[in-house]
Amino acid sequence: MAYRVIQWSTGNVGRYALRGIIGHPDLELAGLWVHSTDKAGCDAGELCGLAPTGVLATNDAEPLLALDADCVCYTATADVRPFEALDDLKRILSSGKNVVSSSLVQLVYPQGGPPELAEPLEAACLTGGASCFFSGIDPGFANDVLPLLLSGVCERIEGVRVQEVLNYATYDQPQVLFETMGFAKPLDHMPILLAPGVLTLAWGSVVRVIADGLGIELDEIVEWHEKRPAPETFTVPSGVVDKDTMAGLRFELRGMAGGKERVVIEHVTRLRDDIAPEWPAPPGKGGYRVLIEGSPSITCEFTLEGDDGDENSGGLIVTAMRLVNAIPAVCEAKPGLLSALDLPLVTGRNLVH
Repeated sequence: MAYRVIQWSTGNVGRYALRGIIGHPDLELAGLWVHSTDKAGCDAGELCGLAPTGVLATNDAEPLLALDADCVCYTATADVRPFEALDDLKRILSSGKNVVSSSLVQLVYPQGGPPELAEPLEAACLTGGASCFFSGIDPGFANDVLPLLLSGVCERIEGVRVQEVLNYATYDQPQVLFETMGFAKPLDHMPILLAPGVLTLAWGSVVRVIADGLGIELDEIVEWHEKRPAPETFTVPSGVVDKDTMAGLRFELRGMAGGKERVVIEHVTRLRDDIAPEWPAPPGKGGYRVLIEGSPSITCEFTLEGDDGDENSGGLIVTAMRLVNAIPAVCEAKPGLLSALDLPLVTGRNLVH
């Protein structure tokens, strides 16, 4: 019997999740929520480039919550609306529907997440008898499943570093690039992402889930970053990047134990390949690198390309499908907030065509 799934949003991640649900032999699309009134009434297939499905999009949540469905795949952005997303998720879970989500990344590891988010959702899970799993590619998968899987072949571990090294030029999200991250702003500008504590809010949970998986008790998480300017004015799909404004950003979250860096999450983000050549080079066109120092020392590079050959669209597909493929396991899990440590190995079961 197929699991009945409601897709919630059709944005950058949502349209790939929708496509994945429609095409998955173990899932059945039960409903679709959209934010835009222009999309309301459209067939779900039309909104993700597939043939008509007979399921029409709606921006009325109440009928969706009344549907007989096993799970909601919630991919609506929560970067600047965390408590609105929290309200949505509480209603969904309280209605008895399980949730997989890319939105509240602070809860990739619920035990290390903000209690003002985790506690209401845990209560909603118990009310509805439902499970809730947050993931993505980073946070999630590249920061939890991949390094922890690799750690299982080690004799001794001194430290783990996970790098995301990407050119974000084709990531067409002006709000995220320019306002949240601070690209195309003066180097002395303080964007939301780099305000003290925000990096830890966003990525601290993945430092903690790796530490927990390795049995490390952290003393603290230290934030660090540096920037590089644009050598000249140039344009990316999201807009103009003026000369001497920020065109490169590198940051780290360092999980410290016993005075040593034990778990480090590092991002190296450029808007042009020639920015900051002294920084770590990308694996292939861009992707993720896990570095384990120990016995043996391990370097694992994880590259990806979307259907159009672009690494950023590849990342969106991975983010979506990590959620979609986890739906059966989440539906069968005990009620409550889950992390990757609570799920069995999630594979691409039945996806070979």
